[in-house]
Amino acid sequence: MDMAVVELSRLQFALTALYHFLFVPLTLGLSFILVIMESVYVMTDRPIWRDVTRFWAKLFGINFVLGVATGLTMEFEFGTNWSYFSQYVGDIFGAPLAIEGLMAFFLEATFVGLMFFGWDRLSKRQHLFTTFMVALGSNLSALWILIANGWMQHPTGSAFNPITMRMEVTDFMAVLFNPVAQAKFVHTVSAGYVTASVFVLGVSAYYLLKGRHLELAKRSFVVAAAFGLASSLSVVVLGDESGYTLTDNQKMKLAAIEAEWHTEPAPAGIAVFGLPSNSGRETLYEIKIPYVLGLIGTRSLTGQVEGIYPLVAHARERIVNGLPAYDAVERLKANPNDLAAREAFERNKSDLGYAMLLKRYVADPRQADAATIDKAAWSTVPNVPALFWLFRAMAGVGFFLIAFFVAAIYLGNTRQFDRKWFLRLAVLIMPLPWIAIEFGWMVAEIGRQPWAVDGVLPTFLGASSLSVSAIWTTIIGFTLLYGTLAVIEVRLMLAMIKKGPETYTPWQPRHDAVPPAPEPSPAYAVPAE
Repeated sequence: MDMAVVELSRLQFALTALYHFLFVPLTLGLSFILVIMESVYVMTDRPIWRDVTRFWAKLFGINFVLGVATGLTMEFEFGTNWSYFSQYVGDIFGAPLAIEGLMAFFLEATFVGLMFFGWDRLSKRQHLFTTFMVALGSNLSALWILIANGWMQHPTGSAFNPITMRMEVTDFMAVLFNPVAQAKFVHTVSAGYVTASVFVLGVSAYYLLKGRHLELAKRSFVVAAAFGLASSLSVVVLGDESGYTLTDNQKMKLAAIEAEWHTEPAPAGIAVFGLPSNSGRETLYEIKIPYVLGLIGTRSLTGQVEGIYPLVAHARERIVNGLPAYDAVERLKANPNDLAAREAFERNKSDLGYAMLLKRYVADPRQADAATIDKAAWSTVPNVPALFWLFRAMAGVGFFLIAFFVAAIYLGNTRQFDRKWFLRLAVLIMPLPWIAIEFGWMVAEIGRQPWAVDGVLPTFLGASSLSVSAIWTTIIGFTLLYGTLAVIEVRLMLAMIKKGPETYTPWQPRHDAVPPAPEPSPAYAVPAE
């Protein structure tokens, strides 16, 4: 496989995901903020809350369209750019995506029209139900997508079938309740709620600075502050849970995030600063807080967090153990009834993916020497400096936003909506949640390398056989298309914010005009006597 093609395919998918994550978090969060605001309207019957809900629903709708468009493109890319990946693991990976389309996407599509156009046709409670169903559909969509992604991070409930040469489902419930997937879902959805809260707070702060639409701004400010604080606390708590799941399921990712080259005595400390180096395989000028990493990673004072060096040694063992499984698969290709080959495969099948790492360096892994095996073992170490700093930037933004929401709640509860320093800050920090989400996604995906499916399929084997020029053409095309759509969305959003909310006037039939009597149809006219 041409590595240039693989790297460009990764770049294209990363850019598509970047576009997608610009729109999806706001959709997830705004949907439930709409439910909160409309619930207040139903309970209080105050028209101002109806106008507030309708205003934010328009911004939700603009963002919703772009989220759907970018998500569909990502799913098609699995077939166009990652055909071997789709063929090898499609039986498992494709199931959650199919359920997402059939369940969540259709649910959203059914109720989103009723939410926008049903104000005159549904009762208040019926309309609130449609808004809730749109929010539920948005979050179910995220659930099934993250179940698919979580399986790539921790491929449970599946096994390789040497007859079909594909991964197949052995326990769908294990795939569904994958601990990595569940931790990623709650963490990611909470991050979307934070994004929407910062957005609503920022727009409300803009109105307060300009002295416009004050009733909407004050109410939206209070709702976003409370929802944002709860969500930001959830992000930190659930992020800690994600770190705990890494200890059992993705030890190399955790070691790389912490730049822990050697296993420390329990409980390990967490590095708050350091200069890790992949080439030097060390971290310079490291500053650590004692015990914290051990507590996060093992929930104890006695559990150890393994370092990169011992994990590389373990990977080398698995590569060596996987070579008999690879040899057995090759023999089964020639003779599916070879019982000795099938027995050898069953003994070593859990390490087959590690043997396939050698195909990056030699055509036949069975011909690899010790130096090649060592090189393949060290290829299991992701980009340590990138993970180290991306994670700390993401965490720093998260803790800052907690303090920001605490201040917002205090100002909202004391009715201090005239603090211009805070209002200006609320407008300026609006991009921060998106930056943190992109960093988090990069940590998750860079930390998984060199695997497309952890321990099962190396990334370089999953790409399609495409030309470099073809991939560059699609990269440029997607960038131009989504860049144009992003500009259009931002302009529409700004125009809607500039216009502000509208007072809703329910449609009522006119009673002052008498409708004309219908003319008799010629076919049923009464004949003259």
